[in-house]
Amino acid sequence: MEISFRDLMTVFHGMGFGALFMLAFSGALAELYRMSAPGAPSIPSAREHNLLLLYLSVMVILAWGAVLSGAYIVYPWYRAAVPPGVTDLADYPKFLLTSNPKTSAWHSLGMEWKEHVAWLAPIAMTMVAYVFAKYGPALARQKEIRTAVIGFAVVAFVATGVAGAFGAFLNKYAPVRGGAMIEIIAGEQEGE
Repeated sequence: MEISFRDLMTVFHGMGFGALFMLAFSGALAELYRMSAPGAPSIPSAREHNLLLLYLSVMVILAWGAVLSGAYIVYPWYRAAVPPGVTDLADYPKFLLTSNPKTSAWHSLGMEWKEHVAWLAPIAMTMVAYVFAKYGPALARQKEIRTAVIGFAVVAFVATGVAGAFGAFLNKYAPVRGGAMIEIIAGEQEGE
């Protein structure tokens, strides 16, 4: 069983950083809402605050990891120029998509949205973590700020969902392939 280096980097980008970031939203949104729900305890304990701050900080790292690995590792492979004389566009995803009118919108809409909207997620989550760290337990008494923090967390979630969905569809129609092959599990040799 083997995988190409570019496939592996795409997996780290989408599943390693992006999917873990999406999964982390359930805990972050639940905790942020719990602090602001009617009848909720007004002030979280110092331990609860520190744990949520750590959780949000890890989310920020995952978000920036997804966006930076996408923008600076996977995307350059996606948009690589086709050398003169090459007719097989399988290794040039952008040009593979744009060469066919039935798939060109995956680039013009899908990738264009993906590469721009994805930046909202780490920016919004960095703001969420920063405000949570700055206000500390006093955030529990600041309803307007708390509501804004939850709103930015939701924006980050939606931006990640849009970018992730477009990324999955783009990878289906024009995957980023190539690079050295990495053997994960050695297969059986013929004649054994």
